[in-house]
Amino acid sequence: MNDFQLLIDELVKFRDARHWEQFHNSKDLAVAISIEAAELNELFLWKPVEECELADRDRLKEELADILAYTLLLAGKHGFDIKEIVLEKIRKNNEKYPVDKSRGTARKYNEL
Repeated sequence: MNDFQLLIDELVKFRDARHWEQFHNSKDLAVAISIEAAELNELFLWKPVEECELADRDRLKEELADILAYTLLLAGKHGFDIKEIVLEKIRKNNEKYPVDKSRGTARKYNEL
């Protein structure tokens, strides 16, 4: 068992003990990810970039954990292998963003 599956199993055990699986359909998990991402963004809202780098680490960890937890639950629901889907996305991005065209620029792949 890999580390990601261990995390998914622990999250499912926590969830199932509370009978929350009824709320964990794909739509609601995706919405929860979005809401938690908004809470993460709130840590940085209206602050200069320099101040953002000094964000409250405990709150930052909590919001990241919430996002990751819902992401892992959604991936687990669909039987996705986390390592596999992330590596596949990296391969696709390598094709879309070749180093010689994308190095040092934030332009989107269709603008390179």
